[in-house]
Amino acid sequence: MHPTTTPSTDPAARLRRAVAFRALHEGPGPFVVPNPWDAGTARILASFGFAALATTGAGLAHSLGRPDGANRVSRAEILANATAIVDATGLPVTADLESGFGEHPEDVAETIRLAAAAGLVGGSVEDSTGRDEDPVRPLEEAVERVAAAVEAAKGLDFPFTVTARAENFFQGRPDLDDTIRRLRAYEAAGADVLYAPALPDADAVRAVCAAVERPVNVLMTAALKLSVADLGALGVRRVSTGSALSRAALGALTRAAREITGTGTFGFVADALPYDEANALLATAPAPSADPESEPAP
Repeated sequence: MHPTTTPSTDPAARLRRAVAFRALHEGPGPFVVPNPWDAGTARILASFGFAALATTGAGLAHSLGRPDGANRVSRAEILANATAIVDATGLPVTADLESGFGEHPEDVAETIRLAAAAGLVGGSVEDSTGRDEDPVRPLEEAVERVAAAVEAAKGLDFPFTVTARAENFFQGRPDLDDTIRRLRAYEAAGADVLYAPALPDADAVRAVCAAVERPVNVLMTAALKLSVADLGALGVRRVSTGSALSRAALGALTRAAREITGTGTFGFVADALPYDEANALLATAPAPSADPESEPAP
């Protein structure tokens, strides 16, 4: 890369990241794409050898002092956060683009184009509405939005991976048949990856994977007690952590605060990451994909 460019602004580096990200979905087993919420956590995760990263809308909202929810974080804020994560590591990054930030298919298409300009090589578009009384879009409307995202991605000069999310289970509608119907429709509309967050068990995961031909992403939750190997045996190609890592960090913080205010002790310090280790992890130079022959770690 030219000295004045960054991973997010260098077209050649972005192309290499995009190709590498697509290839990960075709590997011999599933890969984990963890979800950092800022540049520092991205650098730490990259140091452990993860081959790609994903943003987390909830983790970002919490870091900004807001609850998670529809329209709590703006498109500009999400894309700025994504750029910071891309530039921190040089790894392929896919983003949580919520429902596409707009009521019309062209709004979704514009979000995909802006995501690409931010340095992202992928993004998810969900079929939620943000309305409590009617949380999931009608199928026809949702398909039009996925198709608009796919069409916008095809107009780019690199392979942007579009992930289509069926939000039934995440929105309190545990309808597996409708979820599969939606994922099949999104596959037909051209989505590259299919995703139904909050699937409740192995049987549901297996059913989703068997029903479609495109790669399936699964969100790991406390209820879904499966290993990466277990998920691979069910047909899963990609595993994400959503807001779990950020909430784990918040959990450590709140437990420490409760200890201080409750007992006046500081036992939590024993479990804190040592100062030197934290500095060493964050001192590691970013790894922009400057070498066209370089391959991400599995």
